[in-house]
Amino acid sequence: MNYTLFDSSLRLQLLPFTHTRPMADIRCGIMTMRERWEMLLGHRTGTLCPEYMQPAYPQGIGGDTIYINAAVFGTKQLATAIEQLNENEKLEHQGLLLAARFTNDALDFENFEDQTTGLQSIGFPDSIVLLQHIWDIFMLNEQILQSDFALLTAGKTSAPLPPHVTAMTTENIFIEEGAIINPCIINASKGLVYIAANAEIMEGCMLRGPIALGKNAVLKMGAKVYGATTIGEGCKVGGEVSNSIFFANSNKGHDGFIGNAVIGEWCNLGADTNCSNLKNNYDTVKIWDEAQGKLISTGLQFCGLMMGDHSKCGINTMFNTGTVVGVSANIFGTHFPDKFIRSFTWGGTGSSELYAFDKAMETAARMMGRKKIVLTKEQIALFQYIFAQNQ
Repeated sequence: MNYTLFDSSLRLQLLPFTHTRPMADIRCGIMTMRERWEMLLGHRTGTLCPEYMQPAYPQGIGGDTIYINAAVFGTKQLATAIEQLNENEKLEHQGLLLAARFTNDALDFENFEDQTTGLQSIGFPDSIVLLQHIWDIFMLNEQILQSDFALLTAGKTSAPLPPHVTAMTTENIFIEEGAIINPCIINASKGLVYIAANAEIMEGCMLRGPIALGKNAVLKMGAKVYGATTIGEGCKVGGEVSNSIFFANSNKGHDGFIGNAVIGEWCNLGADTNCSNLKNNYDTVKIWDEAQGKLISTGLQFCGLMMGDHSKCGINTMFNTGTVVGVSANIFGTHFPDKFIRSFTWGGTGSSELYAFDKAMETAARMMGRKKIVLTKEQIALFQYIFAQNQ
């Protein structure tokens, strides 16, 4: 059996992160949506996504395939129901398409759900959790982190906690082999703490769960991290962080605050960058909806920075509450940047211009090259498409 994760129209509500990735590769909890499904199913997955990014995220080998809604968080119960689908059946929950089984070699992304109308519907009776809005990524992080912790640690034994670490509720702490933990404070009495292989916690850090630290991630000296926070693979983070998600290979290496925020891949926040997550009048936060081209209410009192892949900001940058930054923006200046910064912006505080595409790709290649990762021609073509939409 083959499995493919499909994007839905909800992807438009998850920009800027779905500019550069399918919904399957959004991180919430410890894992990405794809990693969770692949663990539950025991199979690699293909991707059905918009045409411009399909070469970078292949659909799969075709044939008998179950297509799974990438916006839905995988569970054991849901995985079992999906595996039991017969040919030309679909699984639904209160009208929402969860999965469908086809024998076609390939399906069209633009009309995918229309192609499922003739399939026999099977109802899924249990509750589901769905990624619907950009702010769900941090709002759902505590709940999903807990369920991911249970999946990843089942039947396993944690590596020992070093004696020089001050820890509370040690049974809520799981450490993979190879993690480096210097003298620090870990309080897991309010939430679980997961520390992946080859992650490093430097001296003087203070962690208050729930927290996940991914493979090869680093917490810099004296960092203060509150839950529910996920620091993805290869990230370097310092200063003060609260209820935020770093996808992978992004850096906030110095002092400064970030809270109720989502940071994509290959981002860099300059020293002493600060990101407001609460309005001075305590009103609910509005953010820019790129698909609708207008501000929308989050219904939240706390909502911080949303930064797309490969974006950077200079030292002492001050982000307003609910700021949205697109892909590959280079932000600098002496004032607050705009609350919405388009992809490939050079500047962003008052006056700005279009970031030259070749220069942006050179920067991306250099940053990725430091970790011996190559910027592929498929990725460059994907960025070229996004760049063209911003001219």
